[in-house]
Amino acid sequence: MIEKNIIQDILTAAISTGGDFAEIFVEDRFNTAIEMTMGKIEKSLSGRDFGIGIRIFKGTNSVYTYTSHSDRAHLIKVAQKAAEAIKGMPLDLNFDLQLASPEIVHPIAIRPQSVEKTIKVELMRKGYEQAVKASDSIKQVVVNYMDYEQKVLIANTEGRLVNDTRTRTRYTISAVAENKNGLQTGRAGKGSGKGFELYDQIDVEALGREASRVALTMVDAKSAPSGKFPVIIDNRFGGVIFHEACGHGLEATSVAKGNSVFADKLGQRIASEIVNAVDDGTVLNEWGSASFDDEGTPTKRNVLIENGILKGFMIDKLNARRMHMDITGSSRRQSYKYAPTSRMTNTYILNGSHTFDEMVTSVPYGLYAKSLGGGSVNTSTGEFNFAVQEGYLIENGKITKPVKGATLIGTGLEILEKIEMISNNFGSDEGMCGSVSGSIPAGLGQPALKVSEITVGGREEA
Repeated sequence: MIEKNIIQDILTAAISTGGDFAEIFVEDRFNTAIEMTMGKIEKSLSGRDFGIGIRIFKGTNSVYTYTSHSDRAHLIKVAQKAAEAIKGMPLDLNFDLQLASPEIVHPIAIRPQSVEKTIKVELMRKGYEQAVKASDSIKQVVVNYMDYEQKVLIANTEGRLVNDTRTRTRYTISAVAENKNGLQTGRAGKGSGKGFELYDQIDVEALGREASRVALTMVDAKSAPSGKFPVIIDNRFGGVIFHEACGHGLEATSVAKGNSVFADKLGQRIASEIVNAVDDGTVLNEWGSASFDDEGTPTKRNVLIENGILKGFMIDKLNARRMHMDITGSSRRQSYKYAPTSRMTNTYILNGSHTFDEMVTSVPYGLYAKSLGGGSVNTSTGEFNFAVQEGYLIENGKITKPVKGATLIGTGLEILEKIEMISNNFGSDEGMCGSVSGSIPAGLGQPALKVSEITVGGREEA
């Protein structure tokens, strides 16, 4: 993407005023995004993004700049301009860039860019047709398709030089049901770090039917009760609570500044002893995986919680300096326009020993949250509220009628401590996670969890 001798010249210019570390991030990305509403293509975008980011450290201070021009003279000028923010004597940093080989390669069988757009549209149409024919009550169906191939080159004054290619493809569908009871939306989808071969492994028609099933079930549901009672949070979609209410608090982005409820709890018990959680960027072809993070460090399987004990954080290079701890291969960014920082990759609560049926039969009265929707989180306190997209009452140890309008309210620490049972039915999902380094693909997952008590906001008394 850029010749090695030019990279060395850029890095040398970046540390010319006393910086003790410099890094270059080169990105070449091909994108496709298509939106279909009620069978008609509303948006169809394809394009290429290219750019270069340059970052300089001096101690725990950093400077970041970027450009979309790649000629040598311009890049050296940009690096020198950024270096002017660093005041000091030039250091004698000798570095020899050595190309690193990835420990894990995520195989791609069919590059999405090689597939005609008409084939992608036909997949969208199949999902739409199944969703819309489910019932006359389905009033709107929106299908979104996206794929991208991101090629990156990362080099720094520690001698690291890596190349990585990240491929993502995702298909999502939402259906809106309307009747005398109002409107309700159902969603379904699948994303992966695979290529177009993903569509040989998933059924887009089934996704269309599932989106409509959720919408139709919820539009006829009664209002959810309010109060404090046991809640079973299902696998796959339920992982969003751990991701938002706990995962962000374990990123060095907030821990290093003391803006996390977990900042001073390393080595302490923060959860029920049956809870084990990891962040794993090495899972083959998973949504949040890569061979290297966005600082050129190989991704890892980082243990966050072991038997309820806080074992580690997700740490990038700059915050490692602030925290005096080792980096964990967790540095990520949306594109070359963002400086990287610590972020989640694929964040999971691991399987437990119970079955789902055992969990349900243990609840005399409570809520089964089959899937969660949007919500809000305060990462400094862990306080959260999440809407339940698809929920059901549990009565006398059985899942009974659907209920709508439920909201789960609590804190990350509280919910971790009140986990009583964990099933053995792990499932994963995919989302886009926003933070200071932009929006990135993040995997999430868990088995079903039984929490002894959560505050549930609803319209009816329990």
